[in-house]
Amino acid sequence: MPENRKQIAVNVAAEFLRRSFVSGETVAILLRRSSPAMTLQRIVTLECVLAHRYLGWLASENATGANVYIGANPLRAGSRKRTKESVAAARHLYLDLDTDGSPKLAALLSSKLVPTPTAIISTSPGKFQVLWQVEGFTFALQESVLKVLAFTFGGDPACTDCNRVLRLPGFLNHKYDPAHPVSVYYLGNSASSPAEFGMDITAQERTHLPEPISPRRGTGKRTNSEHDWAWVLHELARGMDAGKLTRTLAERRSDKPDPLYYAQRTVDVASAWLWLSEGVPIADVVTMLDVRRRFEIPNPLCTARAQEIALTAERMIVRTKIA
Repeated sequence: MPENRKQIAVNVAAEFLRRSFVSGETVAILLRRSSPAMTLQRIVTLECVLAHRYLGWLASENATGANVYIGANPLRAGSRKRTKESVAAARHLYLDLDTDGSPKLAALLSSKLVPTPTAIISTSPGKFQVLWQVEGFTFALQESVLKVLAFTFGGDPACTDCNRVLRLPGFLNHKYDPAHPVSVYYLGNSASSPAEFGMDITAQERTHLPEPISPRRGTGKRTNSEHDWAWVLHELARGMDAGKLTRTLAERRSDKPDPLYYAQRTVDVASAWLWLSEGVPIADVVTMLDVRRRFEIPNPLCTARAQEIALTAERMIVRTKIA
């Protein structure tokens, strides 16, 4: 037991908390034991957690077998539970890489699809929690992007709720024997905006829906993205090469933060929409999208991206039929 206590670094935990939250904010602390089974949650202010006695209590609990977690987002003042309704702000995006973590992390760090993460938490050998501090995200957008991140980079698709908890760096992960120290590596301290991810699936689905269920119907106007969608569908239907179409669209939409990403995604979602509408099995759609982009997109990401795009197109078709 004394050896466990020596491995705990409350200063690491304190630094992570100060970087992740603002003075006066309310946070959720969660303790879990497996033997005997126990879950204990405390909703407290940041200053309370940072107090020497409180960190000492957490260290004592952790040394005797309790895992220590922190809510990824701040809670509303006066909250008593860590429900979605209690979350005050979408502060972080996060991604659990709990299988083949090292190659997936390498692919993510080399990808142009996402900004540089704020921090990488090493929860155990080869397993990571990737963290981005963000601003300008609604809760709906946060959860949409979390799902896309999981699809694209092979993360845990179950870890996409806004009231998600993370392992608190500086403490021990008792899922393993011997216990593994949870460490953190910081890559930056600036907050990322939605535009830097280019993964607003909610907005893309709304843009790409046919006119009868478009939220803009009746205005007589289309956005540039809606014009792009209609044009891409028309060109694909008449047999235009997808590669040439992608390059042309990227040139036309140089106003986008990442014109190539926008063009690739628009062309591929439209292709999947057409193929699925024609009765092509979704597994074949994934294969065709994968083959199309395998020389343009890093290999570890290409298949996951194809799966996510095929599922997005499938949801669009289902929503159209329901309407």
